Amino acid sequence: MKKIITIAASLIWLATGTLNAQAAGDAGVGRAKAAGCAACHGEDGNSASPEWPKLAGQGEAYIIKQLTNFKSGARQNAIMNGMAAALSEQDMADVAAFFASQKRKIGNANKDLLVQGEKLYRGGNSTSGVAACLGCHGPSGAGNPAAKFPSLGGQHATYVANQLKGFKDGVRTNDPNKMMQMVAAHMTDAEIKAVSDYVQGLH
Repeated sequence: MKKIITIAASLIWLATGTLNAQAAGDAGVGRAKAAGCAACHGEDGNSASPEWPKLAGQGEAYIIKQLTNFKSGARQNAIMNGMAAALSEQDMADVAAFFASQKRKIGNANKDLLVQGEKLYRGGNSTSGVAACLGCHGPSGAGNPAAKFPSLGGQHATYVANQLKGFKDGVRTNDPNKMMQMVAAHMTDAEIKAVSDYVQGLH
């Protein structure tokens, strides 16, 4: 746990120091540039499909990082690799500013999994070494924009579960210092389902 906290603190320092170096985004310009994103992510960033992430209310720096990773191939997705390929740094900044300015619609958590999901999110699992999610993503799931830790509150449970499984299986590897890979590696499928469902209703 101490190691994870130390790594997180280092990343926050690094992210804060480099955040100002990014191009400033224009949400108004970004609205037009994000038109091509609407089919999957919704016009306001609230995707209708649980397979695709809600981008509304997501941190600008996190969105830029993911788009940059899709463009470079550091994060693999057949659709997003192609979409990001033509984007300039300014395009990414503008699109990120637009989606960050939108309000995320919160879903509902499964009452049967609420207790288990909340326990994992807030306290982790000391027996298996699963760190509490709130350490990086915050008590309400708002994330940490300066450290580029994503907002999870209200995100689709299916999408969150798919990402956790991707980190666990080594399919997704663009997390800083393998933080999420190390966390997900110790999670059972039941834990992934419970915590993913919990964050869907978190706000």
